Amino acid sequence: MPEVSTLLVFAAAGVLLMVVPGPSVLFIITRSITDGRYTGLLCGLGVETGTLIHVAAAAIGLSALLASSATAFAVVKYAGAAYLVYLGIRAFRRRKPPTTFEAGAPQAPAKTFRQGLLVKILNPKVALFFLAFLPQFVDPARGPAWSQILVLGALLAGLGLVSDSLYALAAARAGGWLRRHPRVLSRERYLSGTVYVGLGVGAALSGENRLAAKPA
Repeated sequence: MPEVSTLLVFAAAGVLLMVVPGPSVLFIITRSITDGRYTGLLCGLGVETGTLIHVAAAAIGLSALLASSATAFAVVKYAGAAYLVYLGIRAFRRRKPPTTFEAGAPQAPAKTFRQGLLVKILNPKVALFFLAFLPQFVDPARGPAWSQILVLGALLAGLGLVSDSLYALAAARAGGWLRRHPRVLSRERYLSGTVYVGLGVGAALSGENRLAAKPA
């Protein structure tokens, strides 16, 4: 079980990430604008179910890696920090508006949920992100890595569901204005870049002490 202080730092980092409209959030915003808040909320539920699937996969893979080699786990941690910085640099360089809004035909709730799920689990970049982000908060001295990752992942999914719901409600309410100003969301690249680079640099600088601990 991670320390309370680790959970608080992780929650704060998670909230920062959720302020940034990534592909899943943009999907929720688009569906909320075109089809209403109920559809947006269902999409968010599907997306965060996908988050739990990615977290479970990360828990299995990273736990096996830590059990086989602490050095290999350390390499993954620092590679993950570098990947977060890379995401930030790429966000700064992005020029194209991230989405457009086109109304579609109404869909059944099950299909809407499934679309949100698939948007998350079929994006390989999400898997890479979890492999980069979650190990930064795992302390081998605090017990099995898989249990820490599952706790962190469940917390992230819960925060994500709240965040996605707020995005869906806000987008449904402001749908007309956003349809007339789609380039507004292109400005999020500055916030995205700052958050990712900050997380990557912070993870690289803080990882050494945690990696020095021996697994329990």
